[in-house]
Amino acid sequence: MNAARTALIARTALGAWTMSALACAPPSTPDRSLPEGAADGSPRALVESALLPTVTTRGEPVARPSLADRMAELGVPGVSVAVLVDGEIAWARGYGLADVESGRPVTPNTLFQAASISKPVAALAALRLVESGRVDLDGDVNAHLKRWRVPGNEFTEGAPVTLRGLLTHRAGLTVWGFPGYGPDEGAPDGPGVLDGRGNTDPVRVYKAPGESWRYSGGGYTVMQQLVADVHGAPFATVMREEVLDPIGMSRSTYEQPIPPERQDDIATGYRADGERVPGGWHTYPEQAAAGLWTTPSELALYAREMQRAWRGESDLVLGEALAREMLTPDADDWGLGPAISEDGERFRHGGSNQGFRCTFAAYIEGDDGVFVMTNSDSGGELAAEVAITVAHAYGWSGPRPEER
Repeated sequence: MNAARTALIARTALGAWTMSALACAPPSTPDRSLPEGAADGSPRALVESALLPTVTTRGEPVARPSLADRMAELGVPGVSVAVLVDGEIAWARGYGLADVESGRPVTPNTLFQAASISKPVAALAALRLVESGRVDLDGDVNAHLKRWRVPGNEFTEGAPVTLRGLLTHRAGLTVWGFPGYGPDEGAPDGPGVLDGRGNTDPVRVYKAPGESWRYSGGGYTVMQQLVADVHGAPFATVMREEVLDPIGMSRSTYEQPIPPERQDDIATGYRADGERVPGGWHTYPEQAAAGLWTTPSELALYAREMQRAWRGESDLVLGEALAREMLTPDADDWGLGPAISEDGERFRHGGSNQGFRCTFAAYIEGDDGVFVMTNSDSGGELAAEVAITVAHAYGWSGPRPEER
């Protein structure tokens, strides 16, 4: 990134927002390593003035750079943050630039690609089919697939591919992630992706289903096809009607490519060197695995709905029994969609698309959470630092820096 761009990002990093803080509690314990005055401010001020690192070294002082300085150092044009406290969005702010060339700032309404955070949200559509009795969580998915079926081989002779296996990454399927398609590349449809007619290998069973965990975006693309086939409707339409609208995620969409009329406030993706992703972003026909456009505030609504469903206080999307199963970790600390923290307290997920990095973590038995989205390939570390700093500021149990 050239000096002019870096300076512009630094100047706007703390001044580009349209939404005020609604409620902020002070940090649970002052941190004497903070810059003067920061420990007496709000948690938001802590994020803006004194980020924690992802790794600390025992016995050594901890550097606490400002968010603006860290964005400039990493070359991250824009960041959007939302924090859920006691079941309400305590604050949501945008920092830096949604588009460097035009100087358009990030706002809390700016849409980012959620990348793999698409998966735990998309899982809700499949679980609604389970709850309604239309799909068996542990049955053969080929009983419901119509336009494409999982090819059988020696690995499926003893155990079928199931929806549970798809959602927990234990189905034994190939293709871990997807690069997406640039503006001059033709993107296949779902069955085309599954048969390898795009820029990835075909999705196939390469080990016994249920044998062990292996992250598979291909598995979620099979789930996407199952949902579309059972409903007899496009996946993005099903997600709108069955999940996004009931939760209140009105700006979010799984449409790929995103229609021009939805591009009123959308983040442009950037490489780690500051170069713009050709076309601004990639198209992902693998909608369930990587295709969600959303905001941190709307991801917070998703997390809040799961927390309420887990307690039996809401059934807008799922009832209590299946919500509890969704957030119960298996042997690999994975639920039916989201990952579960090792201490069993939080459900979480990260995301990595071309030009976008993001993360979220929310409490299972609680009403809190943090949601961070960036428009840079170098934004993953920054997103983690913001999440760690928010958790520290509110006195949550995690996420925390790794101590070495």
